[in-house]
Amino acid sequence: MDWLPLLSTLAGAAIGIVATSIADRNRWKHENVREAHRLRLDIYTQYTTTVKVLGQTLRAVAEREHPSDAERALALREAFRDSGRATASERMWLIAPQPVVKASNSVFHCLRRICDGYVEGTAVSSAEDRARWEARGKAAARMRKLMRDDLGVGPLTERHSPLLTDYDDPGAP
Repeated sequence: MDWLPLLSTLAGAAIGIVATSIADRNRWKHENVREAHRLRLDIYTQYTTTVKVLGQTLRAVAEREHPSDAERALALREAFRDSGRATASERMWLIAPQPVVKASNSVFHCLRRICDGYVEGTAVSSAEDRARWEARGKAAARMRKLMRDDLGVGPLTERHSPLLTDYDDPGAP
């Protein structure tokens, strides 16, 4: 009996099985990387949208007429609490790398200072209010840059970059 064709067939089958296993493993790794990327993109989008809407809401509540300062403070605190920011933050803390988490915390603290300022009676568009919004705009720009870096998107071109005043004004597109 000639063993050479049988051994060649077995060797070919073994090589095919190993090659298929390696290809499957590589495909699985790439799918995991893509899924992790999609998850971070979803979390970053949720967080940036949540904090932007929160800023717009805080300003709108602060501009409204309220029967008393206490009711204004209550409305502002409820807007802050009910914004969905806590859920978005927890997702960020679980998934994002540390630099992105720190940057998102900076945005949160800026919004907290804006809310607290309105609660204490700071007028919308006063110099103090504008300074807080400018700090929030800078923190948001840094956070978005870190998010883009983490996602491998690269920096925004000047043509696509919003003006700094767009970050200052929560009503800007």
